Amino acid sequence: MAAVFDKPTLLQRIAPVFQGFDGLLAFAILLMAGAGLLTMYSVGFDHGTRFATHGRNMLLAAGVLFLVAQVPPQRLMSLAVPMYVLGVLLLLGVELFGIERKGSQRWLNVGIVIQPSELMKVAMPLMLAWWFQRREGQLKPLDFAVAVLLLAVPAALILKQPDLGTTLLVLASGIFVIFFAGLSWKIIVPPVLLGAIGIVVLIAMEPQWCAPDVDWHVLREYQRQRVCTLLDPSKDPLGKGFHIIQGMIAIGSGGVWGKGFMQGTQTHLEFIPERTTDFIYAAFSEEFGLVGTLALMAGFIFLVLRGLVIALEAPTLFARLLAGAVTLNIFVYAFVNMGMVSGILPVVGVPLPFVSYGGTAMITMGVGLGMLMSIAKSKRLMQS
Repeated sequence: MAAVFDKPTLLQRIAPVFQGFDGLLAFAILLMAGAGLLTMYSVGFDHGTRFATHGRNMLLAAGVLFLVAQVPPQRLMSLAVPMYVLGVLLLLGVELFGIERKGSQRWLNVGIVIQPSELMKVAMPLMLAWWFQRREGQLKPLDFAVAVLLLAVPAALILKQPDLGTTLLVLASGIFVIFFAGLSWKIIVPPVLLGAIGIVVLIAMEPQWCAPDVDWHVLREYQRQRVCTLLDPSKDPLGKGFHIIQGMIAIGSGGVWGKGFMQGTQTHLEFIPERTTDFIYAAFSEEFGLVGTLALMAGFIFLVLRGLVIALEAPTLFARLLAGAVTLNIFVYAFVNMGMVSGILPVVGVPLPFVSYGGTAMITMGVGLGMLMSIAKSKRLMQS
């Protein structure tokens, strides 16, 4: 009978906390975190305390991931509306009382300085997944119209700051939810075709569109310059086109096998601007070459595929929509960052997940992955 009253060991007490964690997802996250730390050590060792701070940010994001993973999807759903309303109110606060830096009004002082647009990267997919869960089984065109309105309001406020990169990410997170909810291809295909035709026309008429006296009306001047620089960076090689040109040089100079760990000349001679943040992919490609780049892409693909499997196996519509949006958001981050550094997309200030330096983006990523782990965990616990 004495055995009945034996105290459980520490391991036995904490084991339930880890029960149900998705091993493949955890492995993918650790793999990409390792790649990020390795890269930051190389490009940031002569850049102050960037490597140490990057490691601290990763530990903080890991803690956030772990805590969020303990919150069941039902509880996450109950947080959707309060988070969305808070996010919109904070964005309105930025519009009225925001702090301006370098021509952009993106920050708000609430005792500490925060960037409310980062909250919307999490709140937006939560809100739309909640909305479609409420309308499950009775979806009508009006429901999709309401979802578009819910997406358009914060996106417009963020674009006005202006912050094109974050606007695109918030839009993407919402559009993925709307798509997975069952939006008809008849609605999706026409704007995609129009966009493709518009890009072809823009490229073909680049000299006329990018003349100094042409006003694009719908875009601010700096946004117009980014598009025109993308089409022909050689027009301003020491100014607006410098980032793109140096990024492409670094990627090309890496060759197949790369110049070696900590041996990148473009990187360490400081030809690559923002080499620890937005343009860290160029530094990575220079040192690890095509082989390293393919390995990095394979890591992202593995993570995205595992996330999509979790979404497919999720027990509720809310969980499926949320998991799908979070997963494809990671794909968008990686695709846009690699695309802008490689010169196939405009420079919009989107970080490379796990690799780029930045505390806020890392925490946001931790929250998203925590929600994904929560969904995977709830399914595994239900099966057991």
